[in-house]
Amino acid sequence: MKLDFTGKAALVTGAGHGIGRAIALAFAARGASVTALDLNEAGLAETAGMGDVQTRALDLGDRAAVHEVIGALGPQDILVNCAGGVRGQVGRPLEEITEADWQAIFDANLAGTFWASQAVAPGMKAKGAGRIVNISSGAGRGVSLTGIQAYASAKAGQIGLTRQLAHELGSFGITVNCVAPGFVRSNPTTEKQWDAMGQAGQSALLERIAMRRLGTPDDIAHAVLFFASDFAGWITGETLGVDGGK
Repeated sequence: MKLDFTGKAALVTGAGHGIGRAIALAFAARGASVTALDLNEAGLAETAGMGDVQTRALDLGDRAAVHEVIGALGPQDILVNCAGGVRGQVGRPLEEITEADWQAIFDANLAGTFWASQAVAPGMKAKGAGRIVNISSGAGRGVSLTGIQAYASAKAGQIGLTRQLAHELGSFGITVNCVAPGFVRSNPTTEKQWDAMGQAGQSALLERIAMRRLGTPDDIAHAVLFFASDFAGWITGETLGVDGGK
């Protein structure tokens, strides 16, 4: 067996930049027919310009829109739920968090993962096979470095959803797994977070990582390729920390 996805249809959300883009391009480079989804149309255009990837702008928090767009694409062999992030928020005391602040992060990270999985499930069930890979975060297994309560909660929710869907879909030949990245400088938001740490904070973060380096988007993409491959055919419901060892 090798990591060859020729003939496979792969759907990657949050593919307008960073980790999602790296995942989409990694599948395309290995023969998959890739559709990239994101809110960021300019980012999607850049992604498409870097590889053989079809793109669609989509708000993953909108259930009706998700079902309409994904339904029109036809059955998918692979779904990678990478859309999410902090939606421009920073850490604040919990008593200052509004309903809109909380819901925006849950819509982007957890609801979007559920709606996309719901939309691809019928096609995968009909085929008797499928791969769903969710991109959570180290924040879902520990605490958010930025102190954003909704982000840590939504990412933990993705891990729980992974386990639940794995048990529900396993009898149909569908595996559901999760990757929990460590800190990766992959987009404008993470660059701001990195700069805000200052030299002392950056050094302290690196000292806590066994490999003494930050990860790259490709490090995360490689783990996703494994979960989507035949090598992971009897692995489901698992969360893999890809964080350099912490």
